[in-house]
Amino acid sequence: MTDGSTDRDEVRSGAGPDRAKVVIGGGLAAVLLAVIGATGGWVLAGDQKPPRDTTLDASGSRAPTSEGSPTPRDRPTTATSQPARPTPNRTGLTVPELVGMDFEEAREELRDRGLGWQFVFGSGDSSRVRSTEPAGGSPVKRGATVKVTVAGAAPESSIPDLVGDSCGEARDELVDDGFYPRYPSGKSGTVTAQDPAGGAVGRWNDVVQIWCGTTPSPEASEES
Repeated sequence: MTDGSTDRDEVRSGAGPDRAKVVIGGGLAAVLLAVIGATGGWVLAGDQKPPRDTTLDASGSRAPTSEGSPTPRDRPTTATSQPARPTPNRTGLTVPELVGMDFEEAREELRDRGLGWQFVFGSGDSSRVRSTEPAGGSPVKRGATVKVTVAGAAPESSIPDLVGDSCGEARDELVDDGFYPRYPSGKSGTVTAQDPAGGAVGRWNDVVQIWCGTTPSPEASEES
């Protein structure tokens, strides 16, 4: 049998077994409440898992950035325009090497390749080609005109008599003799008149007018 003083001392000191159980139980309850409170906060926020650091890729998807996580998808790239490539010369036609050649021989070289020509004469006595544009070896299309610079002055040439010839034949003859034909009345029919007249002396690159068809030249009309 214990006395009342002993019970009272245990109650004052809080050392009794019931007192220890109450203290431990209270601590566990506080911890449980804290865990439940935190979990409840995530549930209320609409997320069942704790948040983690993420970034958004180019498509708007969430891409984890922590080490060891999957690599974000490649971002789309913008195509850049490329400059158009020049069309290759499929015919293989090039300007012949004409520098140093007599200009009439140079003309035949161009004619054989189906190329046109334009002579630019200088002031000396030489008939040699000084340069061409495009330069020799340059790729060109058939029918292109090559500018040929001649060192000397344009030589003299006699104008042929073309009246009565077809317009096409008259044109070819003038070109062969170094002249440029013009057609005031068109390019079809027979040559009815020309200016200058046949037999006159001109120079390479001079213009000769020919009237083709049934229309006479203005000079012929005035005489009649």
